[in-house]
Amino acid sequence: MRKFFTLFAGLTFLIFSMSLSAKGFADENLHYVITYKWGLIHKDAGDATLSLRNNGKDYNIMLAARTKPWADRFYQVRDTLLGKIRMNDLRPLSYTKIAHEKGKYGKDVIKYSYSGSNVKGHCTRFRKNKEGNISESEKTLQATGPVYDMLSVFYYLRLINYDDLQNGKTVKATVFSGSKAETITIKSLGKETISLRDKTKREAYHIRFNFTTGGKKKSSEDIDSWISTDPMHIPLYLVGQLPVGQVRVYFTGN
Repeated sequence: MRKFFTLFAGLTFLIFSMSLSAKGFADENLHYVITYKWGLIHKDAGDATLSLRNNGKDYNIMLAARTKPWADRFYQVRDTLLGKIRMNDLRPLSYTKIAHEKGKYGKDVIKYSYSGSNVKGHCTRFRKNKEGNISESEKTLQATGPVYDMLSVFYYLRLINYDDLQNGKTVKATVFSGSKAETITIKSLGKETISLRDKTKREAYHIRFNFTTGGKKKSSEDIDSWISTDPMHIPLYLVGQLPVGQVRVYFTGN
């Protein structure tokens, strides 16, 4: 079950160094269902909700995900991602991931600092062992250019002018996690009409993203995502490959 939520978090890895529209965000809650597909089997495995609240000059954002009762028997997940991003340019100020997965507890905290185009992320990681003792470690990640995390980039994604990403153009950026920096390469595959979980049809931009570390080594499987073509640019659908079957994430409403 953990792989379901890792791939859902991958949806929020989308980063583009392209022009933003002028709009901002109102307070909102976006709901998703995470499913497992293998042959004729297509079963709901979990739920996730993404929330945003205005807070003066910043946005407070949160992603909460949990497995369904049947999936709890195999791999129980109760994850919460918290963040604060600047309202004017969507640069992240802080990021926290709190994970309760199959009886294990972990917490990652990133604090950002900026100097021109240089970005530092001071990461503190907490892990609980079998005896219940919590260990703490620290690491500083550095990059140049646009840098986000698994939560803050979800909103940057929604302000992109996708027409600038047509004709096979690719763009790259950096994502900080609690322990490493990854390079994300995004490619546009054009517009398509897709069916959501409730069988409704929506027009969407189809994009594919690839993850590497060290500039070359592939760090996970490619993920395909479909983004609504209306001004809201809501991620509607995601597909990721598993060793057996697929994980599919569907937008279900707000």
